[in-house]
Amino acid sequence: MHLHIRLHLLLLLCGTAAVAAPREKSFTLSSPDGKISAAILCGDNLRYCVTADGDTILRPEQLSLALDDGTVWGRMPRVTKAIRSSSDKIIPSPFYKRAEVRDRFNQLSLSFAGGYALDLRAYDDGVAYRWRKLSGKPARVTDEKASFRFPDDTEAFVPYVRNRSGKPMTFTQQFANSFENVYTHDRISKLDPARLIFLPIVAELPSGHRICITEADLESYPGMYLNNPDGGNTLRGVFAPYPKTTEIGGHNGLQHMVTAAEDYIARTDGARTFPWRAVIVARHDAELLDSDMTYKLASPSRIDDTSWIRPGKVAWEWWNDWGVYGVDFKSGINTETYKHYIDFAAEHGIEYVILDEGWSVHGKCDLLQVVPEIDLPRIVEYGRSKNVGIILWAGYAALDKDVEGLCEHYARMGIKGFKVDFMNRDDQPLVDFVYRIAEAAARHRLLLDLHGMYKPTGLNRTYPNIVNFEGVHGLETVKWTPIDVADQVVYDVTVPFIRMVAGPMDYTQGAMLNGTRETFRVRNSLPMSPGTRCRQLAEYVIFESPLNMMCDSPNNYRKEPECTRFIASVPTVWSQTLPLDGKIGQFAAIARRKGDSWWIGALTDWNPRTVDIDLSPLNLAPGQYRITIFRDGPNADRYPNDFSVDSLPLPKNNILNLQLAPGGGAAIRIDPLTK
Repeated sequence: MHLHIRLHLLLLLCGTAAVAAPREKSFTLSSPDGKISAAILCGDNLRYCVTADGDTILRPEQLSLALDDGTVWGRMPRVTKAIRSSSDKIIPSPFYKRAEVRDRFNQLSLSFAGGYALDLRAYDDGVAYRWRKLSGKPARVTDEKASFRFPDDTEAFVPYVRNRSGKPMTFTQQFANSFENVYTHDRISKLDPARLIFLPIVAELPSGHRICITEADLESYPGMYLNNPDGGNTLRGVFAPYPKTTEIGGHNGLQHMVTAAEDYIARTDGARTFPWRAVIVARHDAELLDSDMTYKLASPSRIDDTSWIRPGKVAWEWWNDWGVYGVDFKSGINTETYKHYIDFAAEHGIEYVILDEGWSVHGKCDLLQVVPEIDLPRIVEYGRSKNVGIILWAGYAALDKDVEGLCEHYARMGIKGFKVDFMNRDDQPLVDFVYRIAEAAARHRLLLDLHGMYKPTGLNRTYPNIVNFEGVHGLETVKWTPIDVADQVVYDVTVPFIRMVAGPMDYTQGAMLNGTRETFRVRNSLPMSPGTRCRQLAEYVIFESPLNMMCDSPNNYRKEPECTRFIASVPTVWSQTLPLDGKIGQFAAIARRKGDSWWIGALTDWNPRTVDIDLSPLNLAPGQYRITIFRDGPNADRYPNDFSVDSLPLPKNNILNLQLAPGGGAAIRIDPLTK
């Protein structure tokens, strides 16, 4: 098609032909397969729009970035250079949901008078743009206009910043949050103008497309929230201001609490790139189960030698309240209890044991003050003798006091990593801290599991020693949250399509005590999960999690040897991932391969469901594989611990029929007969 005809059609689709100014200059970019296109419109302001498969995805909306000297990028823009390029390369990804990622895109880079540029990329599954600062002059960013204007009053799944105080919160107060909440499903025009929304979100367009909005390569810049201030069809970016003053406070005095803020959002010195704003396009819900967009947009690895990085599972004590019994010692935060967890981990080939909050002296914000009940060098040495590594929980402010010294001290002792918690912000200084700890930990060969943390933005590619992120309403929340406040079962079949699009998540599954919707109870000791046993097993396959917790007590796992052996067998990084089927908020099914073996997980909401799993995409040779299936038992609707284990040959028609109980699931392992 001739260029001007294609441009005219694109402008019509974006809804701009009637309003485009006569002198407005336009640049278009299409995906490699030609199905997704974006236009940059240069008139009095810089605007952009997006189409997919002949449908409008985003209508024209202004882009700008304002500096403290009065300069506004995107206002009266004058293009000085336009460079088009293409790329098609393979990114090795050894600690990810596939062994390698294909990075195939077309790019348009526009340079403007005034020392700035805009990069636009088009992939076969979406578009992304970012600003670039070309000059070396220091500046402060006072505001960024990043808006997403939908073609109609679209329905969306959004996570509001959670208000735990019960009192109205200002925007500024909402910037202090743990990035944990269930999803609100509503029309964009009905979203609460007083509340901030954290990323990612998913919008369901009338055309049938699903749009996931997130960001990538967030470095030395505040994270983006969304808000609808006026009840229209547009969501606007909102950014945390730069902290002016902070003080130690928050959870057990382990946080830097912002007490006053500046009138700008970021400081910047010299030429640099800014974060990517990503719009991921899916034709079916299941496509969202397997996006690589944030990984592709992230900066390449800054660690040359990654051979020491060891993903795996963790025997975790906090969720089960140090729940060891039937032993000859008093269980709790003490050396003998941790030796017991190490023994359990060694029995099942579990790579790590974590010492969660309580091993350092309470209220001191000092990671060098270890409680007297803990002999840390002895625990580390005992773990080493059993090939079990030790990870330490660390409050963010305590670690920030001496990042380099603490990494050096504990790496020398033999500690394998830190679980860093209660950051609960994503302003520029906090983002800078995350990069600082990632770099220091990598130099000392320490893993990081980041909790109280904003969503992943591809940092696990840049620093692959960051093996997991929270920013998820995980299983820990059921210890204090009733179903009528936050329905975890529905969340479990929603989050894989939204939050997991951004990257791995430390959900911390594995409960062996399970309840129905009627019998589930909130409790700290002897905690339980809503939904069936097989649901918990399936989550080890469904949820992407390179460092994966086993949340329950060694006693409970030993009572359930079949389930425990299955959990221990599930890999945490994969050779290949295939989305099978799913509907946001209803059910999900995913297949993942490691070597020659496949694992399949399926989850449903509170509705019983029949799911037919088509094994054809796995390319399994007939008669060459055996299948092991953990299914909801016939009485799992009343007794959710009820399950069955079946072994069967590959079905001749390649279809596995799964009957899922309310809140249920199924977990499947497929092995070659020679294995």
